Amino acid sequence: MKKILRAVGLLLLATLVIIQFIRPEKNVTKASTAFAGDISTVYHVPAEVDVILKNSCYDCHSNNTSYPWYANFQPVAWWLNDHVVEGKKEVNFSEFASYAPRRKYRKLEEVIEMVEENEMPLASYTLIHREANLTAEQKLSLSNWATAIRDTMKATYPVDSLIRKK
Repeated sequence: MKKILRAVGLLLLATLVIIQFIRPEKNVTKASTAFAGDISTVYHVPAEVDVILKNSCYDCHSNNTSYPWYANFQPVAWWLNDHVVEGKKEVNFSEFASYAPRRKYRKLEEVIEMVEENEMPLASYTLIHREANLTAEQKLSLSNWATAIRDTMKATYPVDSLIRKK
């Protein structure tokens, strides 16, 4: 029995060492200025909202993730990569300007909904990144900003082209 446990332990250790060499590509772009498709290139982002987005959203919803030290170890890096890939699929603030008006409108609605319902930022993210927790004032600020952009879009585009019919 002791030999079996030792063999299993060595196999697990070897597996852990081997998987350290299988790394996902990091979501880091060396850009000194905003991305050409960044949301700030098409909509005014007040300083307070910019801070909120950078502290609470951009790690998973932009083309530039700030990785913590533990992101260098597997399988944690895979788990983090999955969050970033899924987050960017939902909304990517670095490419927001390239979205069609209907998609922009829908994504702004989702931002408002997710923040108001405390679904974003994720609890698993704020557990470690305490600065990403949003205060009631920050939630209101972010929600008001997204609502103002949506209202501007309603005045600019025909409402039928923005709102999906059910």
